[in-house]
Amino acid sequence: MLEVLRFWFTKDLKYVKGKPCKPYNSTLGEFFRCTWEVTEPAPSISRPSKAPPQPPADPTKQNAEKPVRISFLTEQTSHHPPVSAYWYACPERGIQARGYDQISAKFTGTSVRVVPGMFNRGIFITLTHRDNEEYQLNHPAASLGGLLRGSLYISVADTCAVTCPKTRLKCLLTYVEESWFGKAQNRVHGIIFRYDPNDDKYTRVKDVPDKDVLVKIEGCWQEQITYTIPKTAAVKEHDGLEPTSDKQLLIDLQPLMPVPKIAPPPEEQLPNESRQFWKDVTTAIAEKRFNDATRIKQDLEQAQRDKAARRTQVNAEFKPRFFTSVTEPNGKPELTEYGKGVLQGMDKKAYQIEHLPEPGVDV
Repeated sequence: MLEVLRFWFTKDLKYVKGKPCKPYNSTLGEFFRCTWEVTEPAPSISRPSKAPPQPPADPTKQNAEKPVRISFLTEQTSHHPPVSAYWYACPERGIQARGYDQISAKFTGTSVRVVPGMFNRGIFITLTHRDNEEYQLNHPAASLGGLLRGSLYISVADTCAVTCPKTRLKCLLTYVEESWFGKAQNRVHGIIFRYDPNDDKYTRVKDVPDKDVLVKIEGCWQEQITYTIPKTAAVKEHDGLEPTSDKQLLIDLQPLMPVPKIAPPPEEQLPNESRQFWKDVTTAIAEKRFNDATRIKQDLEQAQRDKAARRTQVNAEFKPRFFTSVTEPNGKPELTEYGKGVLQGMDKKAYQIEHLPEPGVDV
């Protein structure tokens, strides 16, 4: 669970290190694929030591072995409402992650409140090397502020959960609401405890009995997160846990930076692949030709409306290419055999795939 929480606190590193910006509006059937090559500087979490937290390892002294490759594939499976299925795979480490990207936004006067959409049930992580342990990570609500000043920032004030039915472990994380005055603190606190998957009754940290708590978590989600193991009945009954009042470092985000994506070469990207599809808009924006960017964007959007009209004329229903359905009721998308092959090819740096036009729709 602690290793999964490390991922949780680093997954939005791009917003910690950079500023949010408005993305393009994805079109139906648009897809994106990439890989990351990463080292593993963070040590595994085992029994806590009684020494104070240590600073992160010197990046210049990290293991120079072959980096681990992570592949990613996402496809826009629905346009009304906008929903994208995604899948991460790291075969070498036995890790898979999947889910649906869908948000609902509401303007509240000075900010935009963003919550998960009805098909977005969080991120589902499967650890294949640990007997397929599955963790469900629910997203908290967030707010996009700074609209009036033109300097955008993200704040979080909500409680979210991470659950693993196989290990019967649950984590509740509460992101503390910021004060109207003073500098943002970005505080978060939480607990890990045993739960009954058939009677999941605790949704707030304060409702969980102290005797059931295994781990306490606190910190700043933009800087450092620490944990302690309290002296509780649950800890006493758990093999391998030793109570400690000293704070143990879970993750330090301050020295971390997002790893650059590795996308297929332009000549091996398909017309509906994101970077290829939007390349003329991106080029115009980069060259500050904003009128041209607007015109090109409008032309692309009109072409998509024309395709939708042709689908209606020929009574054709859009079918995703890489995923088996538009959505799944359990929030967990499934790859088609073709989608599995694309991910496997990316892991081997084999990017070439065939473009298949929609019959009666693509002209």
